[in-house]
Amino acid sequence: MASPPLVNCGLNMNFFNLVMACLYFALFIPALVLNIVTVCISWKLKAKSAFIVYLKNLVVADLLMTLMIPLKVLSNLPGASNGLMVLDCHVSSLFYLCLHMSIILMGLISLDRFFKIVRPAGKLFGQSALFARVAVIIIWTLLLSVNTIPTMMFNNVQPTNNSQQPTNNTAEVCMSIKSEFGKRYHEVVTFECSVIFLVVSLVMGFCYTCISKRVIMSYRISRSTDVDGGRKIKARVFIVLAVFLICFAPYHITRLPYVHRQVENKITCQWASLKVAKSFTLWLATTNVCLDPLIYVLLCKAFREKLYQFKIFGQWPSTLAQVINEDADL
Repeated sequence: MASPPLVNCGLNMNFFNLVMACLYFALFIPALVLNIVTVCISWKLKAKSAFIVYLKNLVVADLLMTLMIPLKVLSNLPGASNGLMVLDCHVSSLFYLCLHMSIILMGLISLDRFFKIVRPAGKLFGQSALFARVAVIIIWTLLLSVNTIPTMMFNNVQPTNNSQQPTNNTAEVCMSIKSEFGKRYHEVVTFECSVIFLVVSLVMGFCYTCISKRVIMSYRISRSTDVDGGRKIKARVFIVLAVFLICFAPYHITRLPYVHRQVENKITCQWASLKVAKSFTLWLATTNVCLDPLIYVLLCKAFREKLYQFKIFGQWPSTLAQVINEDADL
């Protein structure tokens, strides 16, 4: 059953859903290729440091998100069945688990890089591989037990077909199969995830600002004439932060007000505008699965070395080979 266009709002949700399906499909192929290559490279890295442990978990989260993209393509197609959209509601809980696990892992990677720059000669307990393994197990377990599993368990009500609960819209189907307590719990989880994003953003901003200052100071002491080198390092540091904010900030800004309207289940022009914004910014957040491999190259020398050996397309272009072979490990 196709959803009626929102004439009064100037929006046709069928057309918008089709556009979103095309955007997700365009993202899927490059994301799958990049993440398969990344898995092959990270598999060869020995998890002897906290950074490599975090990196491997981030690779797993990105790959799982990538494998769930086809369902988002199908569920956004006009005329998608209720059964398919309900399935997407359940799978989306796992999708959001991987999304927020990626955010937390990027914060942990930032802290690890910060401690490496601040204490290059020593090693804190928090930088050990054992600590990292324990930390990621605890975080995966907490997110699963507090967010994902309860959210999926509350999707236990049969969707109704009345006019106030449109069963032809994925997001509202997800609300219509929740109990009242489930809807409120969904709001709490959304707020909690926004707090996680805010905390990680502040941590990353602090860490990479300090890293940038220390690296530039080191360049001035050892290579006072190498101005371009210092600028290059500074640019690489802030590219990581920029990618993080561009991908995740718009989504978390729009998600809170959208979920509030979603729980109320009132189909208005404000709801439609927020839905468009939330859906597009979620796709923007998903593009992080293509951008994370860039971060691995910028931060990890060991990853760059394995990547240079992984000549899947033959010889690397000279400019790219120079970047891959750089000694800096941030």
